[in-house]
Amino acid sequence: MGKKYLKTKENSLESSILGIWQEAAKKADELEEAKFSPKEIKMAIGVASDKRYAGGNMTGATKAIDKIKKGLSDHPAITLLHGKNFAGFYFDKIAKQLVAKGYRVIVPDQVGFGKSSKPKNYQYSFQQLALNTRKLIAHLNIDQYILVGHSMGGMLSVHLASMSDKVKQLVLVNPIGLEDYLKYVEYQDPEFFYEKEVVKTVDMFRNYQKKNYYDGKWNDSYEQLLEPFKGWQKGPDWELVAWNNALTYEPIFGDEIISKISSLKVPTYLILGTRDRTGPGRAWKKPGVSKELGLYQNLGKEVKALNPKRIKLIELKGLGHMPQFEDYTAFSKVFYPLF
Repeated sequence: MGKKYLKTKENSLESSILGIWQEAAKKADELEEAKFSPKEIKMAIGVASDKRYAGGNMTGATKAIDKIKKGLSDHPAITLLHGKNFAGFYFDKIAKQLVAKGYRVIVPDQVGFGKSSKPKNYQYSFQQLALNTRKLIAHLNIDQYILVGHSMGGMLSVHLASMSDKVKQLVLVNPIGLEDYLKYVEYQDPEFFYEKEVVKTVDMFRNYQKKNYYDGKWNDSYEQLLEPFKGWQKGPDWELVAWNNALTYEPIFGDEIISKISSLKVPTYLILGTRDRTGPGRAWKKPGVSKELGLYQNLGKEVKALNPKRIKLIELKGLGHMPQFEDYTAFSKVFYPLF
């Protein structure tokens, strides 16, 4: 990835025991002599200090490491891929629940998003973002894994699955890209999008989400999702953030996924809030185009027909683009049983 960096938050079985490591910190030098990695040392100290592991000594720590590694191998890892208007932070609740079920969970911020690099010049494509993600997963010594993608993350998930035989399962939550946008809308260059992004305010962002995500409703949990945007807009790098926001429209319009969906070879679960009307580019349709974009109550069935043996459609009637926030209970009932 050169000088571009992905920031990742790894929630796993390990994270649940890190809080108790301090009590046995004096054993760190013994573990270092055994040539464990720093992360393994920290994990082992934590578990070895737990009263369930008698002695808090070298033997207890070593057994703890073995137990942790065995626990991690019992389940495939799960990688959560975020949408365009967010970053990995909004998966926090889902990640913690999956960790509680015993999964290792990887939550990367893609280049241009969240805490990752926001370069002045970068050729954004889903192929490149998928390659970045594959390299990260390989670096973490993960073999097979499940992909969960929301919104733009759904498009990225499909591209990644088409590039790698390591993907065991796909779960797509209200993905965009369920129609080939450039068939219906005019292509626009980055400057077009930058002019729109750089003038955005918190109120504009809030009003957009309120109208398009939550059926005109708003609450404190939705407001919390705006915190990163509030910070960026007040910060010295806002123009760079806005420029990257503009650049990341390119793959949404240029890297369609319809042709790839039909050739998916892994079990794919398509969870759709059917009230969703997300249709990028509807404001600049080609002359003569009358097609209405973003009719998710129809798109799910149309996409399932492209690959009926692999795709299972799960519709959440009355919910929109963010079902995991709009009605977490209803979402949980269909989402967690997939793992």
